Amino acid sequence: MQDNNIATPKAVLLLGYGGLIPFIAFTLAMLFDPLRSGIWRDTVLTYASVILSFVGALHWAFAMLAKDLSSNLSQSQRYAWSVVPALVGWFALLIPPLVAGIVLAVFFIIHLDQDRRLIKQIELPTWYLPLRIQLTLVATLAVVIAGLTAP
Repeated sequence: MQDNNIATPKAVLLLGYGGLIPFIAFTLAMLFDPLRSGIWRDTVLTYASVILSFVGALHWAFAMLAKDLSSNLSQSQRYAWSVVPALVGWFALLIPPLVAGIVLAVFFIIHLDQDRRLIKQIELPTWYLPLRIQLTLVATLAVVIAGLTAP
């Protein structure tokens, strides 16, 4: 992680927090619109799958840009890891919602842990991990609620 204390760029904050709007809106819709709760639940889980794919793609970029990954994971392993979230997200769309919610929540947390490890190996902005923690917390909570409200 970079030692400098650069503020999070406004565009990053807008896009990051803006990306939480579907999680929050559709989770609330699921809870307060019981007649269509299944549609809203599926929307939350589908959106979570897309976002999980996005956070995986970040690791593809990190693997491309990192000059020296003298860690447990080689550059090839980083590339391989970067596609796993997309596969997990796709798989989650094929399984019952309760299980999908659990799988997605667990994988959001696993991926956050990978980010936590990665910042010790490559230079990332100081705002990256705190923002990822906040975004992951909301996404994880949304998929847990979606999974638990499955009929």
